[in-house]
Amino acid sequence: MTASLATSGFDWVCQLVRRESAIVLAPGKEYLVEARLMPLARQLGLSGVAELVERVRARPEPAITRGIVEALTTNETSWFRDGDPFTALTGTVVPALQAARRPGEPISIWSAACSSGQEAYTIAMLLADSLPSATTRVRITATDLSRAMVDRTRAGRFSQLEVNRGLPAPMLVRHFSRVGAEWEISPALRQMVTASELNLAGPLPRLGPFDVVYLRNVLIYFDPPTKREVLRKVRQVMRPDGWLFLGAAETTLGVDDSWERVPCGRGSAYRPMKGK
Repeated sequence: MTASLATSGFDWVCQLVRRESAIVLAPGKEYLVEARLMPLARQLGLSGVAELVERVRARPEPAITRGIVEALTTNETSWFRDGDPFTALTGTVVPALQAARRPGEPISIWSAACSSGQEAYTIAMLLADSLPSATTRVRITATDLSRAMVDRTRAGRFSQLEVNRGLPAPMLVRHFSRVGAEWEISPALRQMVTASELNLAGPLPRLGPFDVVYLRNVLIYFDPPTKREVLRKVRQVMRPDGWLFLGAAETTLGVDDSWERVPCGRGSAYRPMKGK
């Protein structure tokens, strides 16, 4: 890595990413910037990341700026990631919602920061297998900052390597068909999911109200004020008796006191606190 990138160039990238996505890149992440941006630099025929940064600083180009921000967002995902938030959905949350809702009333779920769609389609498969009317009753909104990830979610196609990461074989057989070298989710499940671009750090479009929100492994990338603001906005688009699932390393405690942490299956979830 060149000295220029390690100093002013790295600082500029950090400021850009924070301004556009609210993601905080801590000092010492120069190696991450280099690794994530090198493919973009090569694609543009540039000698390296330092030249890429110099080019965009001198002559801002929206498409390249977007490419930089998207390259530095984390799209790590897998099927049934962490397990508990999904077993809790069918074991605790859906029965509670069915008891509280009118027969046949729609159930609305938001997969925020959906990456390439594994979380949204995990939810769709689980509910299709456990709720007879799921394909017509359940609506899943999947959003992500990255246009490329949203496109992948809409396509519902996954490589063999991707389906090997946590997808049980019976579900693969039941809900996917082989298309060339990829696996494609069934049309019925794909129709349950609506995918769109959304920046959690910006104003939210008209959304919800949601019965369940999966906001997992997102808050860890934000500073405390941004975490608080994101949680506030999420609460505004949830039903009063809704359920919020965060990542294992995330919590509302000490960030936003308008949430109540409740046991849920083998783990926990968060619910809007009454009167807040």
